[in-house]
Amino acid sequence: MNLILMGLPGAGKGTQAERITIKYSLPHISTGDMFRQAIKDGTALGKQAKAFMDKGDLVPDEVTIGIVRERLVKEDCKSGFLLDGFPRTVQQAEALDTIMAERGGKIDAVLYIDVDPSKLMKRLTGRRICSKCGATYHLSFNPPKQTGICDKCGGELKQRKDDSEATVHERLQVNTKQQQPLIAFYRDKRVLKTINGDQPIDQVFQNVSEILEAFPGQSVKNDRQA
Repeated sequence: MNLILMGLPGAGKGTQAERITIKYSLPHISTGDMFRQAIKDGTALGKQAKAFMDKGDLVPDEVTIGIVRERLVKEDCKSGFLLDGFPRTVQQAEALDTIMAERGGKIDAVLYIDVDPSKLMKRLTGRRICSKCGATYHLSFNPPKQTGICDKCGGELKQRKDDSEATVHERLQVNTKQQQPLIAFYRDKRVLKTINGDQPIDQVFQNVSEILEAFPGQSVKNDRQA
């Protein structure tokens, strides 16, 4: 199975990716991992990517696509893979289709973990970190025994700037705008599968498993409403 995993920040992609790759023996391929490996290996494209990253610039599509192409021809991808963080644009998705055609394959399913942005705000802004020992808490899901105080060392709990409401709101808006064309692209190709991410982790994974274990049977309902 050749899979893509999508979802807004906080939707639980990382947790589900870990479970999918273990259960179905698929390599988890993230954009960041690909860049780091290409840079470590000293490939021509890796050197190009590093030059842009060192300047704080976005890595151009042609470099990113080239690194993806190099990664997907490796031995561990012959029986399938789980892509995470790529593609980010329709242009990248079209390039991925070309790469897959070169390999004699295709993208079989795009798993979209769907959570209402208002609920993601609560997830993402609720995190608190101890200023002394670094222990992590969540106001709703893993609260400290005493408000604002670390259970372990008594240190003050603080909210990171990246977790502030304004910052999270901006991240969600940017990601929503970015993902909408991709969702439409894969919906039109009839490979988009939407999973309700506003459920317990085990239930989300059960829904994912039901999709993958029915694959490639006709009983899996393609999503037409995402």
